[in-house]
Amino acid sequence: MLLVWIGALAIGVGLGLLGSGGSILTVPALVYLAHQDEKVAIASSLGIVAGISIVAAIPYARRRELDLRSVVRFGLPGIVGTFGGAWLAQFVSARTQLELLAGVMVLASVLMFRTQRAESEPGRDHPTWMIALEGLGVGVLTGLVGVGGGFLIVPALVLLGGLPMRRAVGTSLVIIALKSLVGFAKYVDVLADLGLSIDWSVLALFTGFGIAGSLLGSRVSSLVPQHALQRSFSALLVLVGAGILWTHWR
Repeated sequence: MLLVWIGALAIGVGLGLLGSGGSILTVPALVYLAHQDEKVAIASSLGIVAGISIVAAIPYARRRELDLRSVVRFGLPGIVGTFGGAWLAQFVSARTQLELLAGVMVLASVLMFRTQRAESEPGRDHPTWMIALEGLGVGVLTGLVGVGGGFLIVPALVLLGGLPMRRAVGTSLVIIALKSLVGFAKYVDVLADLGLSIDWSVLALFTGFGIAGSLLGSRVSSLVPQHALQRSFSALLVLVGAGILWTHWR
């Protein structure tokens, strides 16, 4: 149980330090530390990510570092995509979902470096249809493998939406919360059809420790070199992704 607590706390700290990416470790932690069924873990991850993101977004809202226009243009298609991804999950094997998650981890590690470049070279505002299309795609991924998608949303808001980095991070947290809530609600029905159910005690534990970790991470984020942290986290994602593939292919 100690490892479960540490894993939940680490997820929140990562989200608080980086603003994105930390939640991608939720599914592996639930599967390999809490020993949950893969589909239950993916569903629970959406609920946990939603709870952590709501709390993490509050400081950004107080500082008015949110862009509601981007929430509409990116978030609404993302909600539709997440609902569709959660529905689609009932036709995809748990093994395939975890293998897809491993691939997403490698993609996330690459985009961590892209986000660093975006900080110094902000993009320009692109057409709404282009932003909506990416929002839809990220939403499907969220519903299918249970990740918040901040590692995709933040670069998109900077490079396609032309937002400053901090405003992009705050906006991303709101979008993640909305998408994850909708995906979680749909996934509860999917689990019922499969004869499975949420372990609410584990969900509450991960959410509570994750929120505490995110608050701790946000407080110490100014003391940690962000580029070095992102590189280290990128390497961790590659290792965890490789570990998932090794477990399923050996």
